[in-house]
Formats: sequence, structure tokens, C-alpha cells
Amino acid sequence: MKHGIILIVASALLLTSSCSKLMNYNELTVYDKDYITQTYKDVGGFITGMYNAVPYDWSYSGGAMLAAASDECEYSIMGNGIEDFFNGSWGPTNAKSNWSAMYSAISNCNDYLDQMLGLTFDEYKLAADYDKQMYRYHNFEYEARFMRAYFYFMLVRQYGDVPMISADMSLEQINSLSRTPADDVFQFIFDECNAIKDKIIKDYYNLGDLALSPAEPGRVNQRGVLALRAQAALYWASPLFNKSNDASRWRTAATYYKELIAACEEAGNVLDPKYDDLWATKNHSNTNSRNEIIFARRIGTNNTIETNNYPIGIEGGTGGNCPSQNLVDAYDMKDGTPIDDPQSGYDPQNPYANRDPRLALTVAVDGDKWPTVYNTALQLYEGGRNAAPLTNATTTGYYLKKLCHGAIDLRANSRYKTDDHSAVIYRLGQAYLDYAECVFRVLGSADATSSEFPVSARELANKTRIRAGVGQFPAGMSNDVFWERYKKERMVELAFEGHRFWDVRRWKEADKYKDIKRMKITREGNKNVYKVETVTRAWNDKMYLFPVPYSEILKNPNLAPNNPGWE
Repeated sequence: MKHGIILIVASALLLTSSCSKLMNYNELTVYDKDYITQTYKDVGGFITGMYNAVPYDWSYSGGAMLAAASDECEYSIMGNGIEDFFNGSWGPTNAKSNWSAMYSAISNCNDYLDQMLGLTFDEYKLAADYDKQMYRYHNFEYEARFMRAYFYFMLVRQYGDVPMISADMSLEQINSLSRTPADDVFQFIFDECNAIKDKIIKDYYNLGDLALSPAEPGRVNQRGVLALRAQAALYWASPLFNKSNDASRWRTAATYYKELIAACEEAGNVLDPKYDDLWATKNHSNTNSRNEIIFARRIGTNNTIETNNYPIGIEGGTGGNCPSQNLVDAYDMKDGTPIDDPQSGYDPQNPYANRDPRLALTVAVDGDKWPTVYNTALQLYEGGRNAAPLTNATTTGYYLKKLCHGAIDLRANSRYKTDDHSAVIYRLGQAYLDYAECVFRVLGSADATSSEFPVSARELANKTRIRAGVGQFPAGMSNDVFWERYKKERMVELAFEGHRFWDVRRWKEADKYKDIKRMKITREGNKNVYKVETVTRAWNDKMYLFPVPYSEILKNPNLAPNNPGWE
């Protein structure tokens, strides 16, 4: 929609994909269109502000991740709004919504595409870097179109049918729109990605004479566009949106992932040999992690994730998002055998021995020296220094390692309290797993290949296991066995990256995962005794889609009826 005044978001530290330098924009303020369009800097700042709206699941509700509304973890601080998802307080008047944020972001994209194309910056034509700046400026259009498509994906996966708003609509027109069918929203995303994928900058590290100094690779590139298109197709093919089980949708998704992975391989992208590099400090400047990360949201220099998740019982620790026993049980033994296999060698009273190495990189267990800088072993048994009955202590027997930078020291006399953080949105490991799911659905078994899809679902799913140093999935698994093991591999590899909550919904399997398992540890002499306990959360099938906020329906009655069950 059109506005007389355009808001520019402060964006001094934004970085949005794997890269070695910041975007280096100064903080901007509120100016009208005529002022903004005078300089490259201000137009670029408007585009950069769009990246600030990209959601990430590090603090969905006052420190609680959306993961805590799935079987991935529990939030240890009672009374947090995340509990509304399973205590009966969720609904149209408490919609847990990102509706307004996403439509505000879409409005900014529309404003740019309506009002800021075709600029020539005539006053700068004699500047030495004019051609470079104009090359960058022409690319802004494709960034804005990507962002708009991405924000619509955030909406459609959450609500299904949503209104589609174009730039030339008045407020009155917007508030009379009906909801566009989800299939049409997905098609818009595909069309936009197809329209810009060969126009947007392919690789910010290979711009030749058009490269700016300092370089700006922190923006979405061609592979980011391909990743959005493929992920949208995966959701479109999944049972939540594919009610008729249309097999052609899975083929479309598989084809899109094939193209994404081919583009990644052409660019030299490979899996980072060190799994924990992917969320380490300055992952954007690490060559190995940069090779795997396709698109990431720069969070900036802070300690939010550490403050929200360091263990109770240490200075600065608040408890926070505590991994569930469900997640811990998903990790196989190191040789690749599931822990429920009688031949696995799993010992319930020594439960963390000889396990998939990713467990130790993701979950803090009893006896771990975590955070690393504190150099004190965790006591997670009842009565221990980091456990119940301390207020806000872990409810599951675990604390979170992944995403946290364990060298950050929250003690009062520390000189290292903050550092650089990035939230990974798309990466190659995720793409391999997504592609595996699509190929499995198209070809009908884990081992099948074809001339169109010459790599099997099993081989694709094994790529992340090989990187982790855990035994591979064997050939000859039945479809049911592969599907269950694939889901566990996905849960393990992508833990706390914002997927599990949405995965169980798009599969329409959330009702299977309402039981949350906890590890209760007690002490007998100098020995721990481990016992698994279970709590059951409320589930209703209406929760597969979010309710449209009642406040929005009051403004626009044409948004009714609400999603099924929320009427």
C-alpha cells in the first residue's frame, strides 16, 4: 500500500547470509520517499531493513522458543506465554500471531517495488563507483521480491488461506479483502522465485569488476531464492496442504530441491565438517560454515540466547529451553543403531555413553562442564546445584548447548559478555534431508533411484550422518522403518533450528507427539539413578493451523470464517 511517510528500520549490524563482512549501514530514521531516494545509502538502508523482519525461533515468547510448544523441549520458567499452546488459552483472542509483523514487512516490500524502482541517482553519475552502485541498486528489486515471497511463506504455513495485498491498494480495499486460497499463495511464491532466480546476484564472492569495497555478500543470493522455492514446495506437497495426496506436488518439490543442490554443488558448497561450526560465533566468516549456510539472519552482538538458556545455579543463568527426553532418545548409538534395538548396547543407567556425537554438541547432560567458560560440572540430579528444587531449574534433566556460545561469561566481572550471533534459515544439511523426503515420496522406497532422481532417499539422508560420524542407514529398510528413522534424523540434525514445530504439523502427525518425556535423576550414594517420566499435553486437530486473530476479523469481516475449529 502507498504511504506518504516511509519508515526505515535501524540496521547497522544486519547480515543475512554466510559472509565475511557486515552490510555496514548506519542507523537511519524516518524520512519521506523523496528524501530517501536521493542516495544509494538510504535506498540500500530501506532494503536492509527488510531483513530485520525475518523471523527466527530464539525467543518466540519472552525467552521461550517455539520449540517449547513441540516435543523438542520444555521451557523451565513457569507462567510463560508459550504454555498457551497446550493449556487451553490459545485462540482467536490470544492468537500467538505474527500476522501483523508479516503484513507490515510485506507492506515495506510493496512500498519499495511501487515507489523506488527506476531511480538513476543522476548527481552521482560522475562518481568512480557509480556503475557498481547501480548494479547493486538494480539487484535490490529482486531482494525485495524475495523478501515479499518469504513473508508470504511465513503466513501460509501458519494460517493456510491468507489475503494477498498489492502495492496499489488503499487501506479501505485492504480491509475488505477475502483470504486467498493457500494453493494460490504457494503458486505466487513459486512464480516470484522463478521470475527472479536468474536475475538476482548469483554469488557475492564472484562479482569481478562490479564488486563493492567492502564487499556485501550478506544479502540473499540465487541459492537463497532456490531454497525458498523448494521449501515452499515441500510444504505444499505435505499432507497438511496436499489433501488429495497429489503425487505431482512431491515431484515438483523434488525437482526444485534437485536444482537447489545442483546450484550449491556448482558453487562449491559442501557440508561443514564440524557440525557445531554452524552456530558458532562469527559463523559467517568461517569458510567451512560459509560453505554450508545458504541463508542466515544476522542477530548482532548480544548474549540473548545465552541469558535465556544458561543453566540455573550459575551466575547469569536462567534455565530456559530444556531439551526433552524425546529429543535425547532420537539420537542413535554411535554405530547407528537405535537405542531401542535390543542389540544396541544402550544402558539406561549410563544413557549418554557411545551415542551419536551430535547429542553432546546439542544437549548439556549431568556431569558436562557447561558453559565451557565456567569450568564446573553440571549437577542435574535432584538436589544438585543446577537442578530441582531450585526455582526455574530444568524440568527435563537437560539444558541447551546448541546455539549458545559457551565461552560467553555472564558473571558480573566478565569482560566477554557478548558476541556475534547468526540464525541459520537455510543450509545444505537441511536441503539434503528435505530432498530425501521428497525423493522417498516420489519413488516410493528408501533405496529407489531413477534417471530423474539418481540418488536415493537413503543416500541423501545419510549425508548428515556421515558428517556427524554416526553409522549410516542400512539398505533394505521397509518404508515404515525408514520413515520413522528419517523423522528422528531430521529431529536430531535440525534440533532448535525452527523446524520441528512445523514439521509435525505439515505431516499431520502432531497428535503422535503430545507426550513429553523427562529424565528424572536421583542420587543414591555416589551413583545416579535415571528414570523417565511422561507428561501429556493437550492437542486438538484445529491446532494444525493458527487462528486468524479476532482483532483482524473485527477490522475486516471478510476474513471470516476463521480456520476450522477456531470459528
